[in-house]
Amino acid sequence: MTTPFPFTAVVGQDDLRLALLLNAVSPAVGGVLVRGEKGTAKSTAVRALSALLPEVSVVAGCRFSCDPAAPDPGCPDGPHEAGTGASRPSRMVELPVGASEDRLVGALDIERALAEGVKAFEPGLLADAHRGILYVDEVNLLHDHLVDLLLDAAAMGASYVEREGVSVRHASKFLLVGTMNPEEGELRPQLLDRFGLTVEVAASREPDQRVEVVRRRLAYDDDPAGFAARWADEEAAVRQRIVAARELLPSVRLGDGALRQIAATCAAFEVDGMRADIVMARTAVALAAWAGRTDVLAEDVRQAALLALPHRRRRNPFDAPGLDEDKLDETLEEFGGPDDDDPDPDPGPDGPGGGGGQPDPDDAPQGDGDTAARPEAGENGQPRPSGAGEQSPVRASEPFRAKVLSVPGIGEGAAGRRSRARTEHGRTTGARRPKGALTKLHLAATVQAAAPHQRARGRSGPGLVVRRDDLRQATREGREGNLVLFVVDASGSMAARQRMSAVKGAVLSLLLDAYQRRDKVGLVTFRGSAAEVALPPTSSVDAAAARLETLPTGGRTPLAAGLLRAHEVLRVERLRDPARRALVVLVTDGRATGGPEPVALAGRAARLFAADGVASVVVDCESGPVRLGLAGQLAGELGGTAVTLDELRADSIAGLVKDVQRRAA
Repeated sequence: MTTPFPFTAVVGQDDLRLALLLNAVSPAVGGVLVRGEKGTAKSTAVRALSALLPEVSVVAGCRFSCDPAAPDPGCPDGPHEAGTGASRPSRMVELPVGASEDRLVGALDIERALAEGVKAFEPGLLADAHRGILYVDEVNLLHDHLVDLLLDAAAMGASYVEREGVSVRHASKFLLVGTMNPEEGELRPQLLDRFGLTVEVAASREPDQRVEVVRRRLAYDDDPAGFAARWADEEAAVRQRIVAARELLPSVRLGDGALRQIAATCAAFEVDGMRADIVMARTAVALAAWAGRTDVLAEDVRQAALLALPHRRRRNPFDAPGLDEDKLDETLEEFGGPDDDDPDPDPGPDGPGGGGGQPDPDDAPQGDGDTAARPEAGENGQPRPSGAGEQSPVRASEPFRAKVLSVPGIGEGAAGRRSRARTEHGRTTGARRPKGALTKLHLAATVQAAAPHQRARGRSGPGLVVRRDDLRQATREGREGNLVLFVVDASGSMAARQRMSAVKGAVLSLLLDAYQRRDKVGLVTFRGSAAEVALPPTSSVDAAAARLETLPTGGRTPLAAGLLRAHEVLRVERLRDPARRALVVLVTDGRATGGPEPVALAGRAARLFAADGVASVVVDCESGPVRLGLAGQLAGELGGTAVTLDELRADSIAGLVKDVQRRAA
């Protein structure tokens, strides 16, 4: 068994360690979401936490980790009689991003069903994680169907399995810990809210601290057991402090003054629902217990807000999480209650995460979460030159709910929520003979294929005699995510400020839709004399939104160059991910200028997409009393469809139907 890296040997990352320790003290806090760049000890710290957790007492032989003091009356392995049980270390169960639904929730034990003819349930990871930690690395890449199952289990504290003739319910209360790199895409809001706390981690820029990180890592790699032994005393001290804080937790008093501050803070930052208030209260109590105090202080409320609110405040999906700390301090001061007048008791012992939960000013998150970093439009932070007439970027208009654009046919790409696809997960639509290795058994079809041959095969017992030719692969249909490649005309013909604002608002609306449907996105722009890839295909939709915001306009309209550059992007991406189908969204008025025969050249470039069978939509931005219809002609060359900016709204069709109904009445 691999020796884990000691928790106390992690250099820096005070917020991360504090958040994990608070959940160890009070699992009711609700888990931790760790956001940060790669190589910042996210996974190392999480895996090290399990070694610090106290042992749990379980009913001997129970696969669902029932507590012998209060066994689950509905346990599939029960009923159990209350009494003494066996102790074992707390588990940390890892959920792989590519796990199947069967592996997560459990399923019918196929081996016993076929060999013995009995219906038995084989538990999944949700059963293994009960009363322990469920850890999801790269949680933002988790498939939607697994996210839905996690949400159900986290909300109800139990897992319900209704499939293949199996009907099972078992307890599943776990500490949910996830790590993610925001560059690879964001989480769905429903899952985001299920994490009690969130922390942002980044590599230190201090040379001395970076040297110490490397020194400790090299020492651990050379001799893991010896390195862990050198940190054994520190690990034991933290383990004892966790036990002491758990014992003190029921005695901690949460006064009315602290409650008023919690409620006022959540209201001031306009968080949705009441879960934030409850999580803040539990976190503040855990902070006091960790500090060895029995009273919650204002500093505990402040630290609880910094951990529990950044990912819950009302914001657009593309805004970075964070809090305005000046606003937080003003709210706490305004609603400070009588509890603030109490003398400051002994803050308790110091340790990982600091004493009493008081944040170090040097470690506090800097800046307002509403101020996101702006990507550079060109080298040295300057917009790329594009010829005369360039205008400064304009802000996008208010986004709207866009109509669903999908790729026709049935694909086989990565799971998502846009186009129809044959997937490993989804509703079962039939069965077929497996081509290669069997991955999803269709039990009913397999039994049906084997049943007529039982007498000829000499069956004598209750089991079913099954041969390889009887096996049937389940065919399932779900939804896939696509590559949505935006090709945006930023030339002078689009440069009217009100018009470009509406165009950016429309593209931003489509980006919001892509975010919700788990697509990859890319952005190609063309103006002046050339086209450029403003953003290569990526899962980080918010990066595309940031590039769009800084997009300047002006110059001629090299439409053919934009189409050829987009065609090259798709060619390269097809080599990297051949199963992911593309949807090209061309945003233009259809005009083409510059060079010899620009219109004919654009038509030839468009026909390349039609020849490759690439799905495309042209968003017609032409305005004014005189319309040339060039965008519609271009859509015909592409083999796609054309929609106007107004038709792009999801409510435009509904509004048309309502108008017709009113006229008929």
